[in-house]
Amino acid sequence: MSQDMESFREQVLKLTQVGIALTAVHELDQLLEMIVREARAFTSADAGSLYLREGDSLRFAVSQNETLSRRLGPDGEDELFSPFTLPITEHSIAGYVAVTRKNLNIPDAYSIPREAPYGFNTSFDERNDYRTRSILTVPMLDHRGQVLGVLQLINATVTGQVVPFEPEREDLVRSLASQAAVAVNNARLTSEIKRIHLDTIYRLAMAAEYKDKDTAQHVRRVSNYSASLARRLGWGAADVELMLYASPMHDVGKIGIADAILLKPGRLTPEEREAMQHHTTIGSRILAGSESPVLQMSELVAWTHHEKWDGSGYPRGLKGKDIPQAGRIVAVADVFDALISKRVYKGALGVEETLGILRQDAGKHFDPEAVEAFAAGMDEVLAIRDRYRDEEQAAKSECAPAPGKPAGASPGGSPIGQGTGQGA
Repeated sequence: MSQDMESFREQVLKLTQVGIALTAVHELDQLLEMIVREARAFTSADAGSLYLREGDSLRFAVSQNETLSRRLGPDGEDELFSPFTLPITEHSIAGYVAVTRKNLNIPDAYSIPREAPYGFNTSFDERNDYRTRSILTVPMLDHRGQVLGVLQLINATVTGQVVPFEPEREDLVRSLASQAAVAVNNARLTSEIKRIHLDTIYRLAMAAEYKDKDTAQHVRRVSNYSASLARRLGWGAADVELMLYASPMHDVGKIGIADAILLKPGRLTPEEREAMQHHTTIGSRILAGSESPVLQMSELVAWTHHEKWDGSGYPRGLKGKDIPQAGRIVAVADVFDALISKRVYKGALGVEETLGILRQDAGKHFDPEAVEAFAAGMDEVLAIRDRYRDEEQAAKSECAPAPGKPAGASPGGSPIGQGTGQGA
């Protein structure tokens, strides 16, 4: 076998391996980063960008630059690239490729012929003291031949020198881009299925609390608080997602509690309190016996989220770490939300007062480690609270913008500026 044939065989094998690796990633952001990283490795490119099609525009989704990353350190790269969109026209390099579906292999970005319909935007290079030379841009086509996005590789490098991209690699890179398009479509489909699944869980969980309008968003807040706390306690991404899906079902057993008890605007009698406590066992029975990991954790959470660290909780009086951590997590999230929210039987407490109560009860009601981790993530907790406000609170918030900030302003007080990316 000739050396050229052996090299080609190795390239095809590498391309196949990359394609297999892409199919194993289902989180879109992680997948996009992987596509650019693998394409750069495949072509020895110093930098690369990926644009996703959104209607008649291309959204600048990912950018990597090895030279600038080394120069600025591990946290510097994120500051280089601002989000922006490009119209899908022939005036930009990426737009031209999206319109024509043709590859563009440019030996030197600063020597594009004047008659070319597209041009190179030098602003990124000027801002960052960088010199873009060779550019290879290919369309990302799905199985129907539709343009899903554009993959752009910058500065092919051989033994430290920037060289043009090899023409014989263009078709292989185009093939990689098409495999990437399939993976992106699959990731989007998976994300949509998960979104629908979670929305269904929320709606089913809210059925148990539907009669009390003040708790309409309670299940969403507790779900996201619990996932945030699980992440802070060291849970892996898959288990955090499982918590997000399972925790909304913590009070599903309330569907079996009489309205006279569930909606009573005052203190419960001992008999009523005992009846209310049965919602944990009712919930666990509703959810029991499933082979679904989500429902298995939901059952665990429904059964244990009212156990207490000192053993005085219900229904089984578990103590300390005998209480499953999932239950300990939801206990903190559930009580926090109950205290800061208005209910038919009480007003809402302030955040600091609520945190004080949680800390006071750490080691008695709550796992001390969970309380401190929850408090440490309060910025994220408050963002979740604001995102999922109850309707009455949200209406008041919309009518009364914060002092000194006009309604509709961004958190920073100014619109997000348009940026320009590398290549384009």
